Amino acid sequence: MCRTTRVSRRNTLCVLGAMGLTGSVLGAARAAEAPARLRLTVNRDPNCGCCSAWAAILEETGRFDVEIIDRADLTEMKAELGIPADLASCHTAVVEGYLVEGHVPAADIERLLELRPEKIRGIAVPGMPIGSPGMEMEGRGQDAFEVIAFADEDSRSVFARYPAR
Repeated sequence: MCRTTRVSRRNTLCVLGAMGLTGSVLGAARAAEAPARLRLTVNRDPNCGCCSAWAAILEETGRFDVEIIDRADLTEMKAELGIPADLASCHTAVVEGYLVEGHVPAADIERLLELRPEKIRGIAVPGMPIGSPGMEMEGRGQDAFEVIAFADEDSRSVFARYPAR
């Protein structure tokens, strides 16, 4: 035997309201779990292709929104920012007030932003080591390289080490 149940408008609205509230709470919880994407501006020599590869790697982490700016005056810009000449590479990025010079791994940028050291102006991977992010070459391993934290010309320390592979 079939039985018909009457559903009041009031009960229907309560159920729909509860469902909407549950969805809002779950959506807010998911949003709270995902860290905000940080804006990272990359200044590069317009003739360099590896900078775009490095920027793409950073975008793929889901942590950075990368803007690339081609600059003909990159050397002068580095000097104005106070990047020591011996730490220079093919691109200079700025994120959250910190300088990121060269092919620095994303994990080291994230660690810098997590620590937020007051006395460090930036981190750098000098030159263009083979196998560093954006400098991968088929059939080649990875050169050993260091990520150097710097405050000025004379104040620096090793932030991370990567062995040859």
